[in-house]
Parts: sequence; C-alpha cells; structure tokens
Amino acid sequence: MTAKYTIPHEVASYECDVNGTMKLSTMIAIVIKVSEEQSETLNRGNDFTHQFGVTWVITHYEIFISRLPKMNEKVQVTTQAMQYNKYFCYRNFWITTEEGEELVRIESIFSLMNYTTRKISSVTEEIIAPFESEKITKIKRPTKVEALEDPRSVPFRVRFYDIDSNHHVNNSVYFNWLVEGLGYEFLTTYEPTHMNVRFDKEVEYGNQVESQYEIVDQDNGKKTRHAIKIADKIYCEAQIEWQER
Repeated sequence: MTAKYTIPHEVASYECDVNGTMKLSTMIAIVIKVSEEQSETLNRGNDFTHQFGVTWVITHYEIFISRLPKMNEKVQVTTQAMQYNKYFCYRNFWITTEEGEELVRIESIFSLMNYTTRKISSVTEEIIAPFESEKITKIKRPTKVEALEDPRSVPFRVRFYDIDSNHHVNNSVYFNWLVEGLGYEFLTTYEPTHMNVRFDKEVEYGNQVESQYEIVDQDNGKKTRHAIKIADKIYCEAQIEWQER
C-alpha cells in the first residue's frame, strides 16, 4: 500500500469562524487539496484523468472529530488511498497536531464521473495503479443517513463562486448550506463530533436549493438531520452529532 502523503498547515484567521476554530467548509477544501497534491506527485493529476474523459467526484464522507483545529495552530494534514473496486475508491484523511494527536479523521468515497454523460465511470487500472491501494471486489455500504421528520428550511441560490472546475457546486460549499440554518446561538454553543454526509446529485449554477434541517435532543448533546433539495429531490443529506463547547 502506498505511503501516506502529508503536508504541514498553519490555520489562518480567515479559515476560522467566530469560535476561533476551523470552518467545516475550509477543512474539506484543505484535505481535498492534499489529495490533489498527492495525485500530482504520482502524475495522476487532473490533466491525466481528463484525457480519459473523466473527473473525480466525492459521494460520501464520514467525519470523526475530537476537536477542530484552532486559529494559528500548526497541524499536519495527511491522506492515504486505502482501497478501490470497480466503481469506488476509498480514501482516508487525518488532521493531527505537530505532536501527532489526532484531531479529525475523515473516511471518504470517490468515484470517476464521465464528463459528457455525467454518470459514474468504472475505475481504470491506468489511473489508479500508482496509488498502490488494495483492490477489493466488495462495495462498501456507508452508514445510512436518517431521514428528516419535521424539518425547517433555508433557501440558497447557487452563486458563481460556488462552482468549481467540474462545473458543479464545489464539495465544500455544501457544508455551509448544511449548518447555516442552525443559527448563531446553536453554532456558538455546540461543536460537531461526528458527521455522515452523502452526495447524490450535482447542483449547478443558478439552481435554487432548499437546505432542510431539524434538531433532535440527546442525553449527551444534540443530533441534527439535514437535506439539500431542489424541487423535492434530495441532492445531499447529512446527519451530525454535536456536544457542548
């Protein structure tokens, strides 16, 4: 199995929210940048994959948070391509302190999408081989996200800067949509400990999305359920566990 790929990162003030901790959207953007850097070092960057008419997309995250990185903190961001099968690739990320304490672990599922048909394409050995990840036949089924029961809703219109080079909403933007409706008091009182996020369909420029959410009381904190919808169709859904700060 290929070695882990690590870069150092110092958390800037603009990467943090009012709590002085890294924004979820920033965290996702940073770990994806690390995976892109690893791909480039293996000569499997965007230019290489695009010649096959495909691009990488993310279908699922499961995120385990001990604590979020703090403003001005120096951390290590690590990624490793773990396994793959015919249609899915499983990649892990870690954010640790300089001393090696694990702050965040992210288990992700990637697929290749055909540029023309916008459908999932099979994983070719020519693209995946340099990562030296384990080939498996089993398709791993991620933890199911709980359905909403009595949600509230916040509308968002997709802006130009929400769109990335794949011509759909950047993966990190969803994290802002998911939590925005929870409000200032909730987000300054609670911090996330676990996230389960599933992406189903592409959201494009000019779309009007509805971010639905509900808050559930638990003995040890809160649980929130989320869905990003367009015209009653689910494009992304999530479940988040929270504890008091």
